Order: sequence, then structure tokens, then C-alpha cells
Amino acid sequence: MSTMNVAALQLPLGGDINSNIARVSDLVREAAGKGAKVILPPELFEGPYFCQVQHERFFAAARPVSEHKAVQAMQALAAELRVYIPTSFFEADGPHYYNTLAMIDDSGKVMGTYRKSHIPDGPGYTEKFYFRPGNTGFKVWPTKYGTVGVGICWDQWYPETARAMMLMGADVLFFPTAIGDEPASEELDTSRLWRRAMIGHAVSNVVPVVAANRIGSEDAMSFYGHSFITDERGDFLAEFGAAETGVLTAEIDLDRVRKHRAAFGFFRDRRPELYGRLTQDI
Repeated sequence: MSTMNVAALQLPLGGDINSNIARVSDLVREAAGKGAKVILPPELFEGPYFCQVQHERFFAAARPVSEHKAVQAMQALAAELRVYIPTSFFEADGPHYYNTLAMIDDSGKVMGTYRKSHIPDGPGYTEKFYFRPGNTGFKVWPTKYGTVGVGICWDQWYPETARAMMLMGADVLFFPTAIGDEPASEELDTSRLWRRAMIGHAVSNVVPVVAANRIGSEDAMSFYGHSFITDERGDFLAEFGAAETGVLTAEIDLDRVRKHRAAFGFFRDRRPELYGRLTQDI
């Protein structure tokens, strides 16, 4: 049987980079102790979610992948524990800035990077001020346990993100996230929508999904957690509410997943010759 043991981490991340790395590291160790081999921390866990406001001082926190403290810390931890850690960080590449993920393998090496493709711009989430749209294209990463596809937060709302990674060979989809209040619509709770969008990816691609979000209040915003792991049917294997700090784990039977995917015929019955409109601007 081909299996992948996965984990999602949920925690508050309002502190400085050193304390946040320490908190994440503790949970990575806990997840590894429970048998997880691919362990997902939330998006931009290096510090508070600074994109709530536009201020030039936050650019100083960005670093190249080889110099970023969060990446370096996860590299050392991955090598020690023999686990894979998709690590979100604020990347500086010369004069350009990206919301980037370093895929760290179980020897501590960076397998490569993925730069967030879809960049939101709205009240509380003014990411276009800080980040260029990613120029890497979507990525999937072969591990000893199967192939993982990783999107970043706003990417997860797009069915094209999930389908593209599936066509590239992903066995499991991972989404690190930082999401909570909608400052312009205080009555709107998107936590249900957020989960349903990814459950939809699970169902329409017959693929397990792992999502990690932060919790707690940071300045004017509160983050709503609800991290989860679903199977290929979209049923929850593990889930948190809005307040828990901890680790979610699940064992994925990839042979079963592939059998179910083939039986549903979603990929057999695709009609890409009809989808040209999807690549055109509105």
C-alpha cells in the first residue's frame, strides 16, 4: 500500500520571527512524533500578517530564499526529523518581492520555490502593495511518499489552481493560508466558503486536501482557523475550529485515491478543446 502521512498546523502568529519559528517548530516536532511525513505550517508564519496595511517598513523583512530565517530553521528541522515542510515566506529577489513557498525535502534541501500566482487586493488583504504575481507557474513536488501540489492562500479559491496541479501529477493538494475577518463586511463569515471551495477541489479532482490557517487577533483582524484535512471524497479526516492550537494528522491511502479517481472518470472525460475561453481575458 502506498501511503502519505500528512499534517496541518494551526496556531496564533502575532509575535516576532524568533518566537513564531519556535512555536511552529514545536508543532512540527509534535506532528513528526505522530508519524507525519509532509507537514504544512500556515502562510507567512514568520510574523504577523502585515498585509492588513500598506507601509514601506515591512519590505525590510523580505529575504532571498537562501537567507530567510524561517526557511533556514525549517531546513534544519526537516533534516533532523526526516520530514518534508512546505515553507511560506516573504521573498526578496533583487528589487522584486514575492509571497513564496520553499519546498524543503527530508534532507533539509530546498527542492525549489513556488511564487504565489493569485495576489489579492482588498480591505485587510492589500497584498498587491507587497507582492508581484508569481512567475514560476504552478508547481508539484515529488516526495518519497507521493507527489504534492502546493498553492498559497488566495490561490486556493481558483479551480484552475487545483486542476493544473492535478494535471501535473499531484497526489495530495496543500494550501497554507492566512485568512480571517472581512474588514469591509463585518457580517460576512468566509470560513464556510473557504472550506467549501477546497472541498470542491477535493471532490472534482478526487484528491485529498490539506489546509493550514492561523488563529488569534492581530491588530484589527481576527483569523478564524478551521484548518482541516479531507479525503478524496471531500469528507473531513481531521479538522479544527476557530480557537485550537495544535496538529492535525491523517494517513492517506494513495492507492485507494488513484483507484477512485480513475473510476470517476473526471480526467478521462475532460474536453480541453472546449476550454479555450478559460485562457482569455474577460
